[in-house]
Amino acid sequence: MAKETGRKLIAQNKKARHDYHIMDTYECGLVLTGTEVKSLRQGRASLVDGFAQLDGGEAWLHNVHIPEYSQGTWTNHSARRRRKLLLHRAEIDKLIGKTQETGHTLVPLALYFKDGRAKVEIALAKGKKEYDKRQTLREKQDRRESERAMSAARRRQRA
Repeated sequence: MAKETGRKLIAQNKKARHDYHIMDTYECGLVLTGTEVKSLRQGRASLVDGFAQLDGGEAWLHNVHIPEYSQGTWTNHSARRRRKLLLHRAEIDKLIGKTQETGHTLVPLALYFKDGRAKVEIALAKGKKEYDKRQTLREKQDRRESERAMSAARRRQRA
């Protein structure tokens, strides 16, 4: 069988970019069981309630839902167990310092396969206030409206 290459997206947390200011992103490996990998290969996972936590010098991913593998037997995994993240010591030390600052947290942004290995992209993030969310939404709508107006003007010029 040929070796898998490239990036295959499994799950994405779009709400995280809406709810948080993303300061920095990290790509981490995951410690998974066999049935978890098979379930991920079927494209089944949810990052909605997920978060990462640093505990005892190790990084852990909590509340990420990877459903049980349909053909699994008694060896099946529990869907919401905590999973260890694989990061370099320097990255963990840096994150420990940053997450101790007020309002900073670690949220998963994407879960994917990269060259056949399961990876998760986590972000150091700071929660947005409600008015920040509204302002971001307003800016996005304004940008969309201006692009529509410009493309309409270009179409009129061609005609």
